[in-house]
This record gives sequence, structure tokens and C-alpha cells, in this order.
Amino acid sequence: MTDLVLSESLAAARTRLAAALNAASRPADAARLLAVSKTKPAAMIREAWHLGQREFGENYVQEALDKQAELADLDPIVWHFIGPLQSNKTRDVAEHFAWVHSVDREKIARRLNDQRPEALGPLDICLQVNISDEASKSGVSLAALPALAEAVQTLPRLRLRGLMAIPAPAEGMDAQRAPFARLREALEGLRVRFPEAPLDTLSMGMSADLEAAVLEGATLVRLGTAIFGERTAQE
Repeated sequence: MTDLVLSESLAAARTRLAAALNAASRPADAARLLAVSKTKPAAMIREAWHLGQREFGENYVQEALDKQAELADLDPIVWHFIGPLQSNKTRDVAEHFAWVHSVDREKIARRLNDQRPEALGPLDICLQVNISDEASKSGVSLAALPALAEAVQTLPRLRLRGLMAIPAPAEGMDAQRAPFARLREALEGLRVRFPEAPLDTLSMGMSADLEAAVLEGATLVRLGTAIFGERTAQE
């Protein structure tokens, strides 16, 4: 992808998000764009940064660490870890990311807390919910969500910000909105249960369902190919 094409695709993504927020009668700054940069080179992230993008989502720890080292001169830049997280990778994530969207077990949360350098301040956390009850997907069930949220609330180096989900693909606006509505209702329930927590984040919506997610209150939408282009066969 050339710099010109990246400029155009990023502008188109911003326009699409703005239109979705307007259609939902929400403020223009009610949702932010998270550029999913997995498998894309650091040079492309650098160009997106120069175009004003500040938040980037990565799925693979070692790949992300390599990019972070190459892009260490960019400030501010906010790194979100959005992929499945294994126990042997928690230290790297705790030390090098500002956000983690994929916490679905107390064990992972405790490791992130224990390994988070105090000097960095609390790590912002979204709990991943298996909102469509898919056997192949990660995520805590809605039934088990309150107990996990309560456990995370006790960990001083984590800051529980909200929920993340990747629903099963669906056709039609109503079908797409339904799981996002369930996630929004779950967050509203946690707000009642934990009134002191800064529960302000719904990480939901990708290229195929951004508009449905925004209608249901998304505050972070995750776009990858819409910004950076399709992956090549090597990726």
C-alpha cells in the first residue's frame, strides 16, 4: 500500500466512523478508531501516525515488541493488545502495552497485575466476553462475567475500563446489533455493581459491523484491512 492509498483509506475509515456516530445521534468524539496493525510493517504504522492515528492494536506479542522498538521515537503512541494472551506472554504485555482487550481469566489478570511495572501506572483492561457462546472463541461467559470483574477490581495495577467482544458473523442490522446490545447491557450491569470503576469502554465493531456496534454504544472500533489493506499471502 502506498502512502497516498493509506492516507485515503484512513480518511475513509474516519469518515465512516463519523457518519455512524451521526446516524446514532452520538457526539463526534464518542468513539475512537483503533487501527489494527497486526502483520503490517512498522513503516506503515509510522505513516499512519504521521496522518494523525495514535492508537494501534496488535495480536502477536513478539511482532508487536519488534515494532515498538522500531517506533520508539513516536510519542504519543498507544499500544493495545487485542489477541489471545498466554500465560508465558503476560510479562511482555504488562511491560509494553497501555491496554489489554482480551482478559478472560482471573489467572491472566493476576499475572498482568503482578508483572506490571509500578512506574507505568495501571494497565487499562477490557474483559473479553464470548457474547455469541461460540465454542471456538475465547472469552468469559456472561454468567461468569461479574465474578471476573470483581476479581480484577481488587488488583491495584489494573484498571477495569470495559468489555470487548467479537460476535459471530451475522447478516442484517438487527442480527448484528443483538450481540452488541447484550454486551452494552452487561457493561451497564457492571456499572451498577461497581459504581467507582471507570467503566467507559465498549471495544466492539469491525469492518463488517461497525455501524451496528456504534448504534449500540461502541467507544472503540477495531479496523484493520479497511485501513491497511488486505493481508498478502505471506501474512
